Amino acid sequence: MRQDKTRAAVLREQPGKWSVEEVDLDDPGPTEVLVEMVASGLCHSDDHATTGDMPTALPIVGGHEGSGIVRSVGSQVHGLAEGDHVITSFIPGCGVCKYCARGQGNLCNSGATILEGTQPSGGMKMHKNGEDIRAMGALGTFATWQVYDQISLVRIDPSIPLDVACLVACGVQTGYGSAVNGADVRPGDVVIVMGCGGVGMNAVQGAAAAGAAHVIAVDPQPFKREQAPSFGATEVFADIAEADAFAKSITNGQGADSAVVTIGVVTNEHIGQAFDAIAKAGTVVVTGISRVDEGGVIPGYNAFSAAMLQKRIQGALYGMDAPRNAMPRLLEQYTAGKLKLDELITTRYSLDDINTGYADMHAGRNIRGVIDYSL
Repeated sequence: MRQDKTRAAVLREQPGKWSVEEVDLDDPGPTEVLVEMVASGLCHSDDHATTGDMPTALPIVGGHEGSGIVRSVGSQVHGLAEGDHVITSFIPGCGVCKYCARGQGNLCNSGATILEGTQPSGGMKMHKNGEDIRAMGALGTFATWQVYDQISLVRIDPSIPLDVACLVACGVQTGYGSAVNGADVRPGDVVIVMGCGGVGMNAVQGAAAAGAAHVIAVDPQPFKREQAPSFGATEVFADIAEADAFAKSITNGQGADSAVVTIGVVTNEHIGQAFDAIAKAGTVVVTGISRVDEGGVIPGYNAFSAAMLQKRIQGALYGMDAPRNAMPRLLEQYTAGKLKLDELITTRYSLDDINTGYADMHAGRNIRGVIDYSL
């Protein structure tokens, strides 16, 4: 099958907004596949590009949390066939580098160029009026049709609805793994989750599934605080000071075992607040990202207390798990009724309404907005 055009949301300046345009789409190369897109989550990471918090090469098609159906495959593609249902992985998995060999596919060396917007095989697949257009995360899921390298896709069970499966491509794996792998939550733990959007709410789910006695959700938005208990939060607060005080009140003044920072735009102050809130041998997991020009000094961080109280600050990328391991397992939990996905989706948008979707995200009206390509 051939598909030489696609409608896509293109970013042409920073700061800027998404421009929905028709662009030219190349045929798949030998290791690539053509995918008819079904859905794409509106992740805050793509919004970092529009605000300029995360500089990227332009022009670029956004989106990295997507799902769709394979419509044609290149001559060297293995493990994927026409008709397969797939979700995207914004860190490609080569399978042969040192990190993939260790089972750390989320750190695959192929991820080094994802902000450049080129394909793993090199070059770009989209063009307009002779101009090359890049793809966010080597993906660009904000498009009705897209060409991906096979190492950027994970095949899933076709019985799972694609319009919800897309969430596992980023937000669910990232948040859930931040609690289970990054914080290593154990039964009986006290866990603070700072920020309860599309990533943070899954950190809440992960902490609850791991057996935490208290999952303390922190978010200034009333809607998210209202929703958090349905995902496993035991207490909710509007700010970290209240959460910190509560955690200390139930631990003889010690504090939380871990704090997961999933705020949309993280500052060093947030990390310092989380560091103050954890107990001896506690862990702060930094999952949300900051502006690239955020300074290096963390208010509240004290080397004496870090050493003497054995506290740790842990960065977490993609839930600290290989996508090809994590994604199928999370979907199995969904199928078994042990993981909420449908409930994460607050609003579905057409591609033309993408800027409205992000405005709703900033206003705190969504846990996760999703582009539905059938609309």
